[in-house]
Amino acid sequence: MTLAPHGRLSDHHRPPSPVSVARVRRARTAPPWWFALPALSLFAFVVLVPSARGVYYAFTDWDGLDPHYSLVGLGNFADMFHDADAVQAIWHTLLIAVSITVVQNAVGLLLALGVNSAIKSRNLLRVLLFAPAVITPIVTAYLWRNLLGPEGAVNSLLGAVGLDGWRQDWLGSPNVALWAVVGVIVWQFAGYSMVIFLAGLQSVPQEIHEAAALDGAGPLRRFWSVTRPLLAPAFTINLMLSIIGGIKLFDQVYALTGGGPGHATDTLSTLIYKDAFTLGEFGYSIALAVVLTIIVAVASTSQYAVLSRSERAAS
Repeated sequence: MTLAPHGRLSDHHRPPSPVSVARVRRARTAPPWWFALPALSLFAFVVLVPSARGVYYAFTDWDGLDPHYSLVGLGNFADMFHDADAVQAIWHTLLIAVSITVVQNAVGLLLALGVNSAIKSRNLLRVLLFAPAVITPIVTAYLWRNLLGPEGAVNSLLGAVGLDGWRQDWLGSPNVALWAVVGVIVWQFAGYSMVIFLAGLQSVPQEIHEAAALDGAGPLRRFWSVTRPLLAPAFTINLMLSIIGGIKLFDQVYALTGGGPGHATDTLSTLIYKDAFTLGEFGYSIALAVVLTIIVAVASTSQYAVLSRSERAAS
């Protein structure tokens, strides 16, 4: 044994620390990084390279067919601020996303609270309320397109109960078409939000509710002070999914109204499709897609930061 000055063990013969031992064990058991190389290469080829090329085309006047095109710099992005249709589409996109996020999660939470009770038909109600979420969105859109038509079931029902003044072309009126689209989306996916909230409700210990009730807290007080903080993870998941899905919404809008009447229900996604495949303005449409990507990234990141802070405060 080699002693250092003052009788201490030298660093060469000192036993390794637990941290060093754990680090060596991880290094020995961790798989080589190049195991992920095939998957990363495929991901880069399928996702990263096309995305990078798309961003490049956003700075050109490419029409989608002609191999000859010119760089226009930020011209496509500058044109958006002078394009009334693009500005209106951005406004519609944000309005739909916020409306769906608020209404869908409010309805989903109410449904979850209802089917979480001790009613005998709660299992059947859970299945029925969740059923619309498993239907293909395009099928749901065409179904509601017929129901909301001038001679559809909705107007027929209103006429049958004496509310003829409420009959109208729900998808053909610029004043109500956008809200009809929001209503269809909420109808389909409120059950999805319900399931996530229901999972959160069932994880709340019943003893906490009983203790709050013994302290004299009423149902609303128990929900606000006990249940709501414990549902923070469910709120985070539902709000994130709703806001991202609402911003990217395309298929239901296009199947229900095609962005019409006029441009009354156009979103960024429908406008991107029209500019690319109807007008042949691929460069401009890709610039719109870049803006859509930035909106999704900013909205999701900021929302996650706020909700994560709320989760930490509630825990």
